[in-house]
Amino acid sequence: MIDLHCHVDLFPKPREVIDGAIVKGVFVVSVTTTPSAWPGTSGLAQCVPEIETALGLHPQLALERISELGIFDLHLPKVTWVGEVGLDGSPELRPFWSTQVKVFEHILRSCSSAGGRILSIHSRRAALPVLDCLKNHPDAGVPVLHWFSGTTRDLELALGCGCWFSVGSPMLTSKKGRELVARIPRSRILTETDAPFTEINGRPSYPWDVVLAEHLLGEIWGVSDEEVRALVAENLWKLQGSLRTGS
Repeated sequence: MIDLHCHVDLFPKPREVIDGAIVKGVFVVSVTTTPSAWPGTSGLAQCVPEIETALGLHPQLALERISELGIFDLHLPKVTWVGEVGLDGSPELRPFWSTQVKVFEHILRSCSSAGGRILSIHSRRAALPVLDCLKNHPDAGVPVLHWFSGTTRDLELALGCGCWFSVGSPMLTSKKGRELVARIPRSRILTETDAPFTEINGRPSYPWDVVLAEHLLGEIWGVSDEEVRALVAENLWKLQGSLRTGS
């Protein structure tokens, strides 16, 4: 199982989540929302190859944490994964739009200078601006759009930019989400939970709850849960390889 976007450090007992993921055989990308959170979060999963700790600066925190861009650059050489980063066009964040763009552009420039990274990208109400930034920094790495909610036209442009997509059960249970996923090549899709911000049966989700996403993808594709799991595992291997080869 693969959870490509999970906020492990925001669980009340993150160590228990990591231990559970190891026991249940889940590969987890543990995204962070501030650069200063990365050392402590990565320390939780030291010597655990199944857990990758991504270095992030969430767009909702851009104004508050822009001063941590130096910390981001300090830790960037230590990571393969960057996230959660991106832009958010929600009305309450629009007054800080220029700061968001400044932060995201800095991150993409830094990733380009570092040889590229795999990026888990937030694009709520901001798909086109995110894609414009990616076009301006083609060497930043491999973009993975987390919980994509743009239009079908946005999706076509994102595919043209070489974007991948991580999808979870909330997206896969909505009519729009299912329609978008049906248009994405299966070779560009990975599973995620966005835990603990999502729920399963009234409780916070955990990395191993990607089984639900696997099942829902199977419904859309008309294949078994096992086939979905095997395909997603192959996609992860290709995603990691694409960064190494630059393809």
